[in-house]
Amino acid sequence: MRSLQVHIPRDVVDSAAVRLGGDEVDFEAVAESVNAGDPLVEEAMRAVGAATGADELYAESASAFLAVHLLTRHVRVAVPRTTREDTRVRAAVAMMRERLAEPLTLADIAGEVHLSVYHLVRVFQRATGQTPHRFLTGLRIEEAKRLLRDTDLPIAQIARRCGFASPGALSTAFARHTGVRPSVYRNS
Repeated sequence: MRSLQVHIPRDVVDSAAVRLGGDEVDFEAVAESVNAGDPLVEEAMRAVGAATGADELYAESASAFLAVHLLTRHVRVAVPRTTREDTRVRAAVAMMRERLAEPLTLADIAGEVHLSVYHLVRVFQRATGQTPHRFLTGLRIEEAKRLLRDTDLPIAQIARRCGFASPGALSTAFARHTGVRPSVYRNS
């Protein structure tokens, strides 16, 4: 008998649930549904188990894909009623994505979406599970990862494009979020 166990990090699942417009995930329902069989999950597991070369990148991509697949195919993620604050949170996220390279403060974001800083932090954290600062840093780290993987840009230039004041600031934030320095990530 042969088996393969796959761990999809909780933050990957939670992030996928938020991006799909839901909130809490019923993990028992997911497990029951998957136990009934899913050819796509089975084939993905075979592929992950047989991967060679860029194992970490392959595994990260597979976990993101599987999280979305499981949430869209195996459970109905509870979709909350859209409120005015939800619209403002989406506008704040859009602003963060558009102005990723710029120095953004909470006051800048709150002013753009017509909320007080306190109210922005409260509704943003309720909607995304993260503070605006942590969310923005996550967006910047994801963009840095993409640039490190897909380009030969110097780390100093990547830092500027991703809104970090210096390569050192990028390196510190990157290591805190990923566990490795940007140069190590690029070379792996």
